Amino acid sequence: MEWITLVYLLSGVAFIIGLKRLSSPRTARSGNAIASLGMLIAIVATLLNQQIVEFWQIGVGVLVGGGLGAFFARTVQMTSMPQLVAVLNGFGGGASQLVAAAEFLRLTHRGDPIDLMTGTSIMLASIIGAVTLSGSFIAYAKLQGLKIIADRAVVFPGRHLVSALLLLATLGLGAMLVNDPSHGSLFLVMHLVAMVLGVLLVIAIGGADMPVVVALLNSYSGLAGAMAGFIIDNNALIITGALVGASGLILTKIMCKAMNRSIGNVIFGGFGAEGGGAGGGGPEGTIREVDAEGGAMLMAYANQVVIVPGYGLAVAQAQHVVRELADLLEKRGVEVKYAIHPVAGRMPGHMNVLLAEANVPYDKLWEMERINSEFDRTDVALVIGANDVVNPAARHDTSSPIYGMPILDVDNAANIIVMKRSMNPGFAGIQNELFFHEKTRMLFGDAKARLNDLVEELKQIE
Repeated sequence: MEWITLVYLLSGVAFIIGLKRLSSPRTARSGNAIASLGMLIAIVATLLNQQIVEFWQIGVGVLVGGGLGAFFARTVQMTSMPQLVAVLNGFGGGASQLVAAAEFLRLTHRGDPIDLMTGTSIMLASIIGAVTLSGSFIAYAKLQGLKIIADRAVVFPGRHLVSALLLLATLGLGAMLVNDPSHGSLFLVMHLVAMVLGVLLVIAIGGADMPVVVALLNSYSGLAGAMAGFIIDNNALIITGALVGASGLILTKIMCKAMNRSIGNVIFGGFGAEGGGAGGGGPEGTIREVDAEGGAMLMAYANQVVIVPGYGLAVAQAQHVVRELADLLEKRGVEVKYAIHPVAGRMPGHMNVLLAEANVPYDKLWEMERINSEFDRTDVALVIGANDVVNPAARHDTSSPIYGMPILDVDNAANIIVMKRSMNPGFAGIQNELFFHEKTRMLFGDAKARLNDLVEELKQIE
């Protein structure tokens, strides 16, 4: 066994161990470090084994790329992390495109024959990479709320037929090029058609499904990377791409289950296109409000308080104040738990990462399956910026776009306090029945400011 093969095997083991440790908040940080070390080993081994370009050129690339990565890691807010993940997925797909294009041009320029395995890998890396690149940047635009594209599902008659024809066209062009690579101009056409396909696949998906789409695009980027590994005969890249592709697909399935969706439904369903929206004929009723003093009194004399974090908490950057509020309640003998929905926020694990930033103990984070049975004995459920994941319409309203989605059963609590800036609907674009529930009290305003008010009121209660 050559030393490079052994090193790549070692890197693969590090990736697998790191991925396994990422499955728990307690071990996620060390898992990330182990996987990063595995990638560093693979990169160094590749540079020592292959004379591709001058080392100073690689050094410049490392400095530029590493500098940009460090800058974004330190400056991007947690609320924008899904957008960053979408962009990184796109870059991964684009990198695989470049590898495929470089190898295709190298072989055709030298007139070398392209065997079936290499040719198929080049075409698949190109097609999957192109779909990932364009689709990821459309996902970024939707998540970021850019004016160039609506965050709702953009659909048109016959879109499925158009997408199917584009897919067949890319596969047909790829097959032609594998059979006869001399038609170099068709290679560029194939890339462009695949990028248009990526755009069409993602614009037809509404904002409510965007976290699932980002996970699916992550899987695509891994598959494209694995194909790139076959092209350049790099085992480390094959292993890494396969792991990313498989784990991304598993994560997509988990999220689809949490939203009562199928993967095919997410890709082609246009979820969110017909949401009722604010004032769109949704539930009506009496809105009952509470002030900070009243909310603090309810929680101060409770036996158990369950905090339900959502995207509004991330927007307000209020995780540290939430921790302070929980600490004050626990000093009074109140049991505090956090209810975590799998798709709360804008990406998987968004709330876990946010609360970990505030050093909230991991054992206080309860997943939906465990916490739902606790709401019956919960005195106060404090909902902070969550919307669709606590909407009771998911259980009974067959006309609702979120019907069948498993939700947090906060309406079973004795008292419910919902913190929101306004009555605007959530990401699915529909109004929330919970806001009109007889046990619900609305506490309007910026989450961080209102939580600070609750903290001050709690301090004054003897």
